Amino acid sequence: MVLQSVHHGLAYGSELYRGSMAAVLEAQSVWKIYETGSNRVEALRDLNVSIQNGEMVAVMGPSGCGKTTLLNCLSGLDDLTAGEVFVEGSALFSSGDRVRTRLRAEHFGFIFQSFNLIPVLSAVEDVEMPLQLAGIGKVEARERAMEALDLVGLKDWASHRPMELSGGQQQRVTIARAFVHEPALILGDEPTGNLDSRTSEEVMQLLFRLNKEKGTTMLVVTHDADIASRCNRILQMEDGRIVKDERTEEE
Repeated sequence: MVLQSVHHGLAYGSELYRGSMAAVLEAQSVWKIYETGSNRVEALRDLNVSIQNGEMVAVMGPSGCGKTTLLNCLSGLDDLTAGEVFVEGSALFSSGDRVRTRLRAEHFGFIFQSFNLIPVLSAVEDVEMPLQLAGIGKVEARERAMEALDLVGLKDWASHRPMELSGGQQQRVTIARAFVHEPALILGDEPTGNLDSRTSEEVMQLLFRLNKEKGTTMLVVTHDADIASRCNRILQMEDGRIVKDERTEEE
């Protein structure tokens, strides 16, 4: 099979794939290949996956199998070698960089293992950022940011900066920032990786509650089998491919 540039879509013959409007996110024949000199690493290999509205999906697999690369490519943080990703029916890559940036800002929320909070901003200022990028006015942005912090139990900590917050509190701020603009999908890369077991459980309980009560769609990379078993669905990865896609009893 010949891999074509993502900017022209991935086609068999001349027929360009189109996304399914029923899926929040759909990846079609996605490849990500890293080449340095004579070294060639196929990080993602002809990968296809569809995430439906309201699902809580865990991604598991050994280190180096492509889990983080998958999240980066599905969200447009990284380029594809070939294939296409559709978010709520819109092509993420073949529509150009400007559209890609807009779709990423509007449709995705991110929860990182390292929190990625801005040191000079207070919690409420950090949570406001996605709203400001979307052109929301200052008054409405502040109101919505405070509501999000209240939902994660940090309303009384709104004026505190990251250095004044515990690890668990910082991750709660990250979660509030991820959902404040009501994205189509929240992506989490080991969101409890830097937390102790008790705080990890509190953070995951919050994510599960957001999924069940607000219907927030989530795709979460985890090494924790217990966390994965409580999701609706588990994607098992090996060598850049999804080798198993199974529903759980929690669905």
